[in-house]
Amino acid sequence: MMSSHAGAAFKIGKAGRFHPPDGQELDMAVPAASRPDIGSSMLARAALILYSFNTSTPELSLMDVVRRTGLPRSSVHRILDQLVQLKGLERTGAKYRLGLRLIELGALATHQNWLRDASLPYLHHLHSSTGALVHLSILDGHEIVYLEKIGGSPDNRIPSRLGGRQPAYCTSAGKAMLSFADEDELDEILKAGLPARTPFTITDPHAFRRELAQIRERGVAFDREENYRGIVCVAAPLRDATGRAIAAISLAGAPSRIKLQALIPPLLVTARQTRHALFVPGHRGPVPPAEPPRPDRAGQVWSGPRMR
Repeated sequence: MMSSHAGAAFKIGKAGRFHPPDGQELDMAVPAASRPDIGSSMLARAALILYSFNTSTPELSLMDVVRRTGLPRSSVHRILDQLVQLKGLERTGAKYRLGLRLIELGALATHQNWLRDASLPYLHHLHSSTGALVHLSILDGHEIVYLEKIGGSPDNRIPSRLGGRQPAYCTSAGKAMLSFADEDELDEILKAGLPARTPFTITDPHAFRRELAQIRERGVAFDREENYRGIVCVAAPLRDATGRAIAAISLAGAPSRIKLQALIPPLLVTARQTRHALFVPGHRGPVPPAEPPRPDRAGQVWSGPRMR
């Protein structure tokens, strides 16, 4: 399918690929056995309409969109109206432009990429110096979302993946962020309940508030088999200039393999270095982190940095 205005229109190839006017290809191919007729799907048409907006023409009229997409005028009008209702687009007079919801999603994607990219060298160093599984997480409502995962469990018992979600109230990363959350956010978590995931899950709201207060005092949060049996974690929040926790770095493993207390010093060093990379004015991005102190052979006493 292609507009008669071939120089300006999108087209959709047989393989399910979008071809924008600037020649960039956006591959949306799926296995042939399950491939829908993307050229006639509502989602494909809505995507064509959204892709017709760019920095040089941020506002378009109905007929501008029709010409750029090659779609029927009636279809474009209907989809534009639906996108306005969903806050994907805004309408001012006869012109349309990207809406607040899309701007928020774009900002979220940029923020997450920036956060992950700035943190990555420090996360890798933390993993190499401790041997524990490292996660970078953010809070999304009542759940945490994993932005990065480095390392793995030898017995594959840690059920985490990039983009995966876990309840915030029973994970170390979630509690680390919730300890600096607004009171309204915390109230919403407690209203939803704290169902037991294991016999060690904190289910009493008063006990949970006491736990968050302790986290604020010591600077780290623990998950002592509260989310999954046989998995323990320790996490430190990443706080912005306002004191709000925008993310958390955590270390996880089996209780027989890691000692949580021994992991606190390198975790706090990593959190401090990452925060510096993210928020210190004039900092131009991550630099190779200084080597943090290492545990002694027993893995329990922190003996300071290794001498070279």
